[in-house]
Amino acid sequence: MSQAAATPGPQRVLGFWSLLALGLNGIVGVGIFFTPTEIARLVPGPASALAFLLTAALLLPVAWTYGRLGGAFAQDGGPYVWAREALGERVALAVGFIAYASAVFSTSAVVRGLGQYLAPELGLVSPASRWGFEMLAALGFSAIVLLGLRPSVWVWSCLTILKLLPLLFLATFGARELTVHATDPVWGFEADGLWRAALWAVFPLQGFEIVPVPAGEVRGGPRTVLAATVASLGFAALLYLLLQLACSFALPQLGQVAAPIVEAGAHYSQGQARGVFAAGTNISALGIAFGMFAMTPRYLAALGNDAQLGSAFSRQRRGVPTLALAVTTCGVLILVSISSLSSLFVLSSLAVLTQYAVSAVALFLLARRRQRGLGALDQWLAPLTLLAIAVLLRAAKLAELSALAGVVLAGFVLQRVRRVLALRQGAR
Repeated sequence: MSQAAATPGPQRVLGFWSLLALGLNGIVGVGIFFTPTEIARLVPGPASALAFLLTAALLLPVAWTYGRLGGAFAQDGGPYVWAREALGERVALAVGFIAYASAVFSTSAVVRGLGQYLAPELGLVSPASRWGFEMLAALGFSAIVLLGLRPSVWVWSCLTILKLLPLLFLATFGARELTVHATDPVWGFEADGLWRAALWAVFPLQGFEIVPVPAGEVRGGPRTVLAATVASLGFAALLYLLLQLACSFALPQLGQVAAPIVEAGAHYSQGQARGVFAAGTNISALGIAFGMFAMTPRYLAALGNDAQLGSAFSRQRRGVPTLALAVTTCGVLILVSISSLSSLFVLSSLAVLTQYAVSAVALFLLARRRQRGLGALDQWLAPLTLLAIAVLLRAAKLAELSALAGVVLAGFVLQRVRRVLALRQGAR
């Protein structure tokens, strides 16, 4: 019997619905509340919705890859675990660190977004007060995560339901606009703008990759992870496409609107539901921030072994890797203090695309060797995934790629420092 098919123990608290909620909570965050504006600047008009359609189509083989690999390994850690078996420890370190860095960038961006959009509603308008709010939010999420994995499941599931309700309401108007204007001459676009918009759309659509990370806590077999991963991407992509359409038709100057979802909701409800959509924005931001604080430390914990960063990072208390959580919290506090929101978005997108690529290579190698129940059909996923990633990366800038290379280098430096310290300690 394979490891993935092993009988789940009592500690396995995650089923399909909790994983789906985790995936949707990971995808539907603060990104969708402002990216309609950014995408509309690149592709004006209703054609801007095509950016989400294009990006989702390109990410579908990626989601399938993650679902297959997550189901094949009944072990926490995601990309690092897969790369370790397929490519060896050295490459696995780079993959694991990229996956962790991507999650930290995303978490920091979400916390920064809280300061930008939620803090002013609480009367915190000065830069210093917003920064203080961001620091307290990060520490507060970290403290809740320390309560344990089971309470975290309840928190992210409830927040996911609450934040989806106003978005689903607005999406119905997007569907109506699509049927009414399907044959209107409003769907023109420039190809270069669409490709850059597709790269922007990676940020609000990423998050499904978080589903396989707690694979060691999943019950129901390999298909549970696959189904939840693909379903979360598909549902979110359809939702985003309809939301972009609703915003485009409701707000002719969408590229200049600071809060597109809130303003579109106010438009369709004649102003009566503005507060509901503003509350939905805040709940969504809180939900994604909490979900990322719950899962991001698990990327670092996967590197907690003697070959990489030391076993201290993998030690858990109530299902929570405490040292990894502490390091993650410190990293988020630093990044939030020194980085802009837009730079965090792009770095997060590039880092996650890199981990997608290496995960695809890992799937190809494992499938070619017929390991972990993977076979010939899985080999075809790797070329599709790599092609999709190459298409998205064509819109990246050199400075952004250079920053990503620096992240990889930092991982190897940390590994080297840890090994030198371990040798010195052993010599004493």
